[in-house]
Amino acid sequence: MHHRPKYLSVFLMFARNSLVREMTFRANFLIELISSFSWSLMNLAFYTLVYNLMGREGRTDIAGWSKYEFFVFIATTIFVNSLVEAFFMDNAEELSELTRTGGLDFALLKPIDTQFLVSLRKINWSGVTKLVLVAGLLAYSLPRIENLHVTPIHVVLYLLYVVLGVMILYSVMIALAATSIWLGRNQSLYDFWFYITNFSRYPMEIYDGPYGTPLRHVFTFIIPILVVINVPAAILAKPLTAEGPQRMWLAGFAILATLASLAGSRWVFQRALLSYRSASS
Repeated sequence: MHHRPKYLSVFLMFARNSLVREMTFRANFLIELISSFSWSLMNLAFYTLVYNLMGREGRTDIAGWSKYEFFVFIATTIFVNSLVEAFFMDNAEELSELTRTGGLDFALLKPIDTQFLVSLRKINWSGVTKLVLVAGLLAYSLPRIENLHVTPIHVVLYLLYVVLGVMILYSVMIALAATSIWLGRNQSLYDFWFYITNFSRYPMEIYDGPYGTPLRHVFTFIIPILVVINVPAAILAKPLTAEGPQRMWLAGFAILATLASLAGSRWVFQRALLSYRSASS
């Protein structure tokens, strides 16, 4: 009689093993840590420069986001992306290699859900450390937003929608990565993930207008990338603005979009497994 594994225990084992592996190569870990921090700081410095130049021209916002509101948006972007990078990105990138080398055979033989196993078997701890930067940026920006009153409910909702955003990005990532099971080692469709997620890095108000509106609709209602950062960032930085009713509707849609994304990615992954042919066959 086989006992179903306790998924939390398995995940904690993965986390512990990944940390041991990271500490075995400490120099590499420090280099990754420094490079990821540097990249985030350079992005922050760029937008600081943009807002300073705009201030000289008498403008105070980008698409309705003031300087410190946008810093909350940037912090949320770093928050969501660091979680995706820490828990899922390395694993998704290796799925095609597992298919090519036959490593997926061993994953299929394990008495555990295959998608869970291939999605979480490695954790990149250098990505998690960027949460320190997120906390510092939020602590710096929120008190400087005029007429902002953040309650514990806002914080809870913010964290909830960050998790939902991570799930949406994971769903798109694992669905695209699963296509490598059909295509062998080819990762062309998976690489497309990096292009479409770039749209999530900017406020959706930027896409207003005759040319931007179609993009906004596609990446909100078909591939719900724009809700990933916009919803949690607005909950924390702009909870009482005039766009409140519209954002409430968007927050409700984000829940449905997350469930649909997870279900869709699950279907794609399972369909891909059905067409998998063992490397030994």
